Amino acid sequence: MFRGRFYHVMDDKGRITIPPRYREILTERQDRHLIVTNLDGYLIAFPQSEWEGIEQRLSQLSILQKEFRSFQRFFVSGASECPLDRQGRILLPPSLREYAKLDKDVVLAGAVRCFEIWDRRSWDQEMARIEQMDSDEVRKELGI
Repeated sequence: MFRGRFYHVMDDKGRITIPPRYREILTERQDRHLIVTNLDGYLIAFPQSEWEGIEQRLSQLSILQKEFRSFQRFFVSGASECPLDRQGRILLPPSLREYAKLDKDVVLAGAVRCFEIWDRRSWDQEMARIEQMDSDEVRKELGI
């Protein structure tokens, strides 16, 4: 499971280092490729095996429902295969970097089956927003 948050610096070519713990998970799953796509102003990275399950579920949605088509168009068209290099880095395509407004400072945040990639300023704003939320209902649902 992907958990924890890691602060990294993206290089001038758009490469980010995947944290060692995340690389261990990918190795255990025998995944050397991440599928990275856009979502809600940040990027989300899936191991290839996890992404294949998402594609399978997406293929079962009705193409006659406009909301499903729109989401699929946005989510799948933004997806890019990002293999890990020998140094444990991935190269993020310019279109994804632009979408998430990634600058040099980025945050990689675990999200159980995948992880998110945020611009540091956007991450800080999101954390401030979340701290103001009333999460009683979510905690109740989780039993914590």
